[in-house]
Amino acid sequence: MTRLLASLAALALLSGCGLQPIYAGGSQGVVAQGLANIEVAPIEGQEGWLVRNALEDRLYRSGSANGSAQYRLDVLLDDQLEGLGLLTDDTIGRERRTLRARYQLVDIATGAILVDATAGSDAGIDVVSSEYATIAAEQTALENLSREVADQIVVRLTRVLREQDQ
Repeated sequence: MTRLLASLAALALLSGCGLQPIYAGGSQGVVAQGLANIEVAPIEGQEGWLVRNALEDRLYRSGSANGSAQYRLDVLLDDQLEGLGLLTDDTIGRERRTLRARYQLVDIATGAILVDATAGSDAGIDVVSSEYATIAAEQTALENLSREVADQIVVRLTRVLREQDQ
């Protein structure tokens, strides 16, 4: 019985702590609507195409009610592929692919920069005797990094939109 009372008391305390779900209100909530009102500016290169598509998937851009954006997301990418692990026959045994993004969330109406931040990730790639397999691994790494960077950007934008609502 005391456990039940303690549990009920804990629930009562938690209800007053002010925590609210990020996506409160579902697709009509402030955060979801804010994300849907972000237009992603074109990003150069193959990695830019991948990141932009990943961002648009995560921003629910197709769910925007009026079709006009309130914010613009500008992204600059730096994609690096470097050889590591020099073998005894002077060949590279391992590579590291690094994708970094500098991004700004701009209020289109005022031109104010709401967010100016960076995101990035890296992946290790084994260099094997098959050149095709190595190129495929490099491409897969780029695709995965593009999704990871997009996720990091959206998490930051979500926090900013949530803070503006409070």
